[in-house]
Amino acid sequence: MPLDFSPLWISLKVSLLATFVTFFFGIAAAYWMLGYRGKGKSLIEGIFVSPLILPPTVVGFLLLLLFGKNGPVGKLTEPVNFSIVFTWYGAAIAATVVSFPLMYKTAQGAFEQIDRNVLQVARTLGASELTIFWRITLPLAFPGILAATTLAFARALGEFGATLMLAGNIPGQTQTIPMAIYFAVEAGDMNEAWFWAIAIIVISLSGIVAVNVWQEVRQKRRDRGEGETTREGEERPLSPHPSPPLPTSSGLFVDIEKELAGFKLKVAFSSDEQPLGFLGGSGAGKSMILRCIAGIETPTKGRIVLNKRVLFDSEQKINLPPRNRRIGFLVQNYALFPHMSVAQNIAFGLPKGLSAVAIRQEVETQLIAVQLQELANRYPHQLSGGQQQRVALARALASQPQALLLDEPFSALDTYLRSQLTQQMLETLASYRGVTLFVTHDMEEAYRFCPNLLVMQQGIAVQYGSKYDIFEFPATLSVAQLTGCKNFSRIVLNSSQQVEAIDWGCTLQVVEPVSDSFSHVGIRAHQLILTDDLSCENTFPCWLVKTIETPHRMTLFLKLHHPSINSSDYHIQAEVFKEKWAILKDKPLPWHVRLDPLRLILMK
Repeated sequence: MPLDFSPLWISLKVSLLATFVTFFFGIAAAYWMLGYRGKGKSLIEGIFVSPLILPPTVVGFLLLLLFGKNGPVGKLTEPVNFSIVFTWYGAAIAATVVSFPLMYKTAQGAFEQIDRNVLQVARTLGASELTIFWRITLPLAFPGILAATTLAFARALGEFGATLMLAGNIPGQTQTIPMAIYFAVEAGDMNEAWFWAIAIIVISLSGIVAVNVWQEVRQKRRDRGEGETTREGEERPLSPHPSPPLPTSSGLFVDIEKELAGFKLKVAFSSDEQPLGFLGGSGAGKSMILRCIAGIETPTKGRIVLNKRVLFDSEQKINLPPRNRRIGFLVQNYALFPHMSVAQNIAFGLPKGLSAVAIRQEVETQLIAVQLQELANRYPHQLSGGQQQRVALARALASQPQALLLDEPFSALDTYLRSQLTQQMLETLASYRGVTLFVTHDMEEAYRFCPNLLVMQQGIAVQYGSKYDIFEFPATLSVAQLTGCKNFSRIVLNSSQQVEAIDWGCTLQVVEPVSDSFSHVGIRAHQLILTDDLSCENTFPCWLVKTIETPHRMTLFLKLHHPSINSSDYHIQAEVFKEKWAILKDKPLPWHVRLDPLRLILMK
C-alpha cells in the first residue's frame, strides 16, 4: 500500500497553529507575570505550568470536559452545529495547551535576564512602556524567545496523549505523526513506525539545530566586534560638552520618606544650578534618593518639586511617571542599550517629533561634543569604559533634562581613566543649566565636583552645607570619617579651651570653645606637624610604629609618649610627602609631633 502522508501535513498544520497561538499568549503571560505583584501570583504561576507537570492524558481529559458535548464550550458551540472534539482544531488546542508552559517559562527567563537598569533609564528618557517593550525588551529577549518558540513547536509536534483524548485518531483528519507511530506499532507495521519516528526526529531537531547555529554565528560576530574595542589607554583629550540651555528654573525641592530594609530614609533638601553632592557609605540611601526623584522608586510619603512642577506629592496623590519628569539619569553601569549602536542610543533620548534630518544632526552634535563621532556605528560592547560613560552622558543630555542625576559615574573606571574623564565632567556640569545631583562615596570626587554636600548615614542627612564647612568642621564622628579624617580620641572637658584626649593620653589646648555636647577630638593625618620646636603647645614625643607607602606619600603610624609594644599599638597616623620622609627616616627616635590647636576638630 502507498504510504499515507496525511499525518505529516496534519502534524505540521496543528503544530504551526499551536506555536503561533502559544507565541503570543506565552510572551504576553511571561511579560505580565514579570511585573505582577498582586495576590495569588503563585496560584496563577501553578496554573500556567500545570500542563508541563500533569500527565498528557489528564490534560486531555480536562480539555474534553471543557470542550466536550456536555462541557461549557461544547454547549456554546452546539447551536451553531460546530464541534471541537474529534477535529484537527481539537488537536491544535491540545498541542497549544501542552506547549504553552515551555514558551511561557523560557520567555520569562529571557525577560528576567535583561538588566533592570536599562529599562529604568529608558523610562527616564521619555519612552512609554509600549515603546520600551518593542524597542528594548523584546529585542534583548529575542534569542531566548526564539529558543522558546522552537521548543514549543517541537513539543506541539510530539504531543500524543492530550490530542488522542480530545481529537481522537481519525486517519486523514486528526491522526498526527505520534498517533501514526503508535497505531503502526499496534498493527505490527514497524517500517511505517520507523519512517514516522525518523521524520519527527528530523523535523524537531532541525529547528533546534538551526537556532543553535544562528546563536553561534551571532556570538562569533560579537566576539569579532570585541576585538575592535578601543583600549582604555587610547582615550583622547576631551573638550567641553555643550548642552542646550534650559529655561530659567527655580530648582529642585525634595522632602521624602521611604521605608527600606533595615532603616527608614528620611531626607529634605533643595538644590539649584550648583551641583549638590551626596556623600556617604554604601547602603546609606544615596542612590535611593535619586531613584525616587527619577520616578523609578516611589517614596512612602513626601513631596518632590522640580522647577515648580510637582513630580510627587503623597497628599495630593501625584506621582508622575519617569517618562514625564524630564530627568537625566546616569547609573553606575551606564545602562546603554546593548542591541543599539552609539548613534541609536543617543537618538533614543531625543525629544519626540523630530524629523530624521534633525535627529541625525543632533546625534552628530552630541557625538562631536564627546569626541566619539568615528564610533557612531559601534555597539556598547565594542567601547571602553570611558567611551560608554561619555555615550551615556550624551544620551542623558540629549533628552534636554531639567535635572541630571549622576549615580557614582566613575565607580566602574580605573584610576587613570577616572582622572582623564574628570575634566570632561567638570566642563559638562559648568555649562549645564539644570539641577545636578552627584552621588559618591569618594570624598575627593565630592570635593572636586560639588560646592555643596549632603552627608548621608543610614537614610538620614547628618550634615548639609558647603563643602568647606563640612570638611573643615564635620559635625559628627561619622561625618569626619566619611571626609577622610583618620585620627580620633574621646575627650573629657577640663575647661572651655582645654580637653583631655583619653585615647591619646594627653591634654590638648583648643581654639574653639568646648561645650558638653562634644564627645570627640580629631585631626587629619596630613595636618600633623613633625617638628624640632618643643616649645609649641600640644607638642608630644612620639615613636614610629610602622609605615605604609603610597606613590607620593608615606603614612606613619605613631605612638605618643613611649615606644609601642607591637605593630598594632599606635595612637595616630601622619601623612608626609616622600621628600619629607627621606629627611625624617634617619633621625633618631623619639620624634616630636605637634597637634596644632587651629587644626583640631571638635565633634559630637
